[in-house]
Amino acid sequence: MWVITVAHAAVSCAGTLAPMPRLRLDFAYDGRDFHGWATQPGLRTVQETLERGLATVLRAQDVSLTVAGRTDAGVHATGAVCHLDVAHAAWAAVPGRSDRAPAEALVTRLAGVLPADLVVHRATEVPDAFDARFSALRRHYRYLLCDRRETLDPRRRGMVVAWRKPLDAEAMHAAAQQLVGLGDFAAFCKPREGATTVRTLERFTWHRDEQGWVVGEVSADAFCHSMVRALVGAVVPVGEGRQPVDWPRQVQEGRERLGAVQVMPAHGLTLVAVDYPPDEELAARSAESRAMRAPLA
Repeated sequence: MWVITVAHAAVSCAGTLAPMPRLRLDFAYDGRDFHGWATQPGLRTVQETLERGLATVLRAQDVSLTVAGRTDAGVHATGAVCHLDVAHAAWAAVPGRSDRAPAEALVTRLAGVLPADLVVHRATEVPDAFDARFSALRRHYRYLLCDRRETLDPRRRGMVVAWRKPLDAEAMHAAAQQLVGLGDFAAFCKPREGATTVRTLERFTWHRDEQGWVVGEVSADAFCHSMVRALVGAVVPVGEGRQPVDWPRQVQEGRERLGAVQVMPAHGLTLVAVDYPPDEELAARSAESRAMRAPLA
């Protein structure tokens, strides 16, 4: 387990404190062989793997990453975002003898030390006010289901959930629309002491794509632990015809997790994007996100 201690300041030649460069990393990973994002002793995680790679390239003992969304074991990402602060000397040394910019050189060098199931797409210097977690406006997830054996693709078995019963995507969509908006999603979250379950679900849609798969698109300002997979689990019985269209809404209004709501398999879920405001609005957005949401009456 890495010990994370990075100070966010450097002393300039004039003797005053100057901020370290803050970097935004855009990255992707195949979650099948990771035990989620967060570092756990003795387990292979995305955070530990990425921090180890950065420590190698930056020749640093301590690297601290703040991520936009902490995914569970088995969940994938194509548009994950995190940030870190880098010492000036380490940042200047990244290109070595090449004439590349440090950000470009960092991406190239990380490709040489990271495993094949974890890729950093971009490194960008960002304002000090940027916070990958608290500056985010919304997170976007996609969930894939295949209920038609003739469309199963064994090459993509690690990212789509094969479902034995036929699903009505239109009924699932109608049920999902009743959950959109500001609400208490305690019925779809694993409880965490002191954490709010009030969220703004901005988008929850279902459709059948060109190859016949059932695709769920979910967007919110933030998500509770296991919330997306539980939301999917709430509309699947509607798609099977076992529950009426308003059943997920009834579950939400109960504000307790019902045993009938299945938390769907992790490998069908992918974090596809995170949205951020313009630079001049980063600080205000971070302050807003940090403020505790009051429970709804």
